Amino acid sequence: MDTLALDIDGRGVARLVLRRPEKRNAMDAAMIGELTQAAAQLGADPAVRVVVLAAEGAAFCAGGDLGWMRAQMAADGPARAAEARRLAMMLRALDTLPQPLIGAIHGDAFGGGVGLACVCDVALAAESARFGLTEVRLGLIPATIGPYVLARIGPAMARRVMLSGRLFDAAEAVRLGVVARALPPDGLEAAVEDEVAAHLAAAPGAAAAAKRLVRALAPRVDEAMIEASIAALVERWESAEAAEGIAAFFDRRKPGWGR
Repeated sequence: MDTLALDIDGRGVARLVLRRPEKRNAMDAAMIGELTQAAAQLGADPAVRVVVLAAEGAAFCAGGDLGWMRAQMAADGPARAAEARRLAMMLRALDTLPQPLIGAIHGDAFGGGVGLACVCDVALAAESARFGLTEVRLGLIPATIGPYVLARIGPAMARRVMLSGRLFDAAEAVRLGVVARALPPDGLEAAVEDEVAAHLAAAPGAAAAAKRLVRALAPRVDEAMIEASIAALVERWESAEAAEGIAAFFDRRKPGWGR
């Protein structure tokens, strides 16, 4: 894999690491495809008991790669829809992973990075990490991640952070429900290991069944919701605001609506 590292230890603990540090682990087509592939591989491996999602470099995940987004805006409608669907299916693959998925959010998580935190069963963050659903500042919306963010934090909390795109710290991420705990940076790995140990004490079949039960009983992220999120993303990719927001980013200037 070019954008990920995957290691499985003798206990059956898989460590899936985002590995585009020079791009702040922003997700492009290659990473989206490799995350989908890794989720399928891990989900089908009965020897894997727990999966830890982590990242290299200063940031956890800066969201969608801006070059990748600009390419979608220049593509035709069917190509845009196909790429949006690939992103949506990657998120669903991680969300429905049979094993417990633990997020180790050591650095900034913006946009899709928040989405990745929200598909984890438990996400822990360093106190120094910053968060933000920053899409609206680019003329976009948190569309394909939206179902998972809303499932995690609810609509009232989502309105606090989705509409402005403002950044918030790890303590607020805990209050919102994005992450379970915020820890000193040098204590994050030990806390993740504690979570791993707790999950290894559970019968793996029972843990998988409990996860399925939660999905069955809770409000569902269903096909209609996923399709609506795909359509919403494609619509925004086609908008004049998105064109201006992306152009302003690359031109290193404020967009027309910026103050």
